[in-house]
Amino acid sequence: MIEIINLQDTPSLLNRYMRELRDINIQGDPLRFRRNLERIGEIMAYEISKRIDYEEIEIETPLAKTKVIEPKNNIVLATILRAGLPFHHGFLNYFDRAENAFVSAYRKYKEKGDKFDVLVEYLASPDINGKTLIIVDPMLATGSSMELGYRALLNNGTPDKIHVASVIASQQAVDYVASVFPEEKTTVWTAAIDPEINSHSYIVPGLGDAGDLAFGVKL
Repeated sequence: MIEIINLQDTPSLLNRYMRELRDINIQGDPLRFRRNLERIGEIMAYEISKRIDYEEIEIETPLAKTKVIEPKNNIVLATILRAGLPFHHGFLNYFDRAENAFVSAYRKYKEKGDKFDVLVEYLASPDINGKTLIIVDPMLATGSSMELGYRALLNNGTPDKIHVASVIASQQAVDYVASVFPEEKTTVWTAAIDPEINSHSYIVPGLGDAGDLAFGVKL
């Protein structure tokens, strides 16, 4: 069974950043919105860092040699564009030696109604074979973009471990990801799990369109 870690279950400073992301009276400041995504990424990266592989090395201080442990350089940090960029930057602040991958996955709506297809048009990724893959996307609404992004990344190898990270996920998306990602090596991380999505497939209560709030309304 895939492990689901909801950081909201443990009270912490993260909850203040979540409040500001959701609050309609605060989220309209794009600089603050992006910074809050980044800060949540930093907190989540720290939590994930407790689950990655380490190795012992010897270093020399000005006074003597000593042994320390540090992460192995086998992390690939992947992001679903465009809303994922500030979130990604928070992770990169901590996993500063990680390799990076970027996937463009977006909703293409039908001419009428709320139905859409999720399309992947761009992939830039290193070899992920045998590495720890961390895929970050702030809003996990249906799970379709996350799945397609992951399958696109598999063209560059098979990861040894997978961490799926979101700021807000719907329960439907969490269940979907749990059904399509490899059970034995996947962990899902989120800062909140909301109960439903609406007819437009937006998370409710959610926070709105994270990409628009971070970067401006798109046509």
